Amino acid sequence: MARELADVPLLAHTHGQPATPTTMGKELAVLAWRLRRQLRRVEDADFLGKLNGATGTYGAHLAAVPGADWQEVSRTFVEHLGLTWNPLTTQIESHDWQAELYADLARFNRVLHNMCTDVWTYISLGYFAQVRGQGTVGSSTMPHKVNPIRFENAEANLEVSNALLDVLASTLVQSRLQRDLTDSSMQRNIGSAFGHGLLAIDNAHRGLDGLDAVPATMAADLDANWEVLGEPVQSAMRALGAQGVPGMEEPYERLKELTRGRRIGQADLVEFVRGLGLPAEVEERLAALTPASYVGLAPELVQHLP
Repeated sequence: MARELADVPLLAHTHGQPATPTTMGKELAVLAWRLRRQLRRVEDADFLGKLNGATGTYGAHLAAVPGADWQEVSRTFVEHLGLTWNPLTTQIESHDWQAELYADLARFNRVLHNMCTDVWTYISLGYFAQVRGQGTVGSSTMPHKVNPIRFENAEANLEVSNALLDVLASTLVQSRLQRDLTDSSMQRNIGSAFGHGLLAIDNAHRGLDGLDAVPATMAADLDANWEVLGEPVQSAMRALGAQGVPGMEEPYERLKELTRGRRIGQADLVEFVRGLGLPAEVEERLAALTPASYVGLAPELVQHLP
């Protein structure tokens, strides 16, 4: 989706307010990049194992077969299972690796939750239409509606999953002295934590699958917010002022006076630009700028996705 929508201009909203335009593809690429980074951390996780007796001393092993190299036997056996050998444990392997894994999974879930709330918001703004593959008839009483239930369901399952992952990560690193049974009860919830996470991934996937972008709605919002071009105009003025061009003083204050708390249109902005005394090339460049064209390198940035 990020690649398909790389060039579709989007009015950004920082703090919920109209802000410097971007593209829908670039914003989805940010989320994809974040999710893939967490997946790499999960893929690189160590899974530890041990084979060293009731308190980790090889006491019984040596009593039974004193001549064996029990550390080497232990290491070879554990590594044969595809695990990383832990040479120093109590009765249990200390579970620190589990806490690390569950923290990474929870962080993946939180990024996915962020994706769900962002896409939900884009749907509410009309930037996406839910027209395909939803498997729902919409609202029970309002036939015009198709509710974004996949994303809401995903949010709920992610929150349940993270509640379990968080308590697993914080609890499993604790064990009194050489052993207690808190981990035994706690680890019975690992499957539920993973299960809720998988349900969330499935719902998010199905929700995304049912979306069509609505570039016309995004374009209309851009065209209604010409004041966002106060940023490039003042930035150009600052750069010219640094080069010694006269008349470029207090660019922020001058643009604030023009744009803050009021709506402006293309004619207002062009009139302001042409009255600044800019070099001809800069004046023409800024006068030709539109909210839809002020997206910087956003389309190119999507190419950073593997």
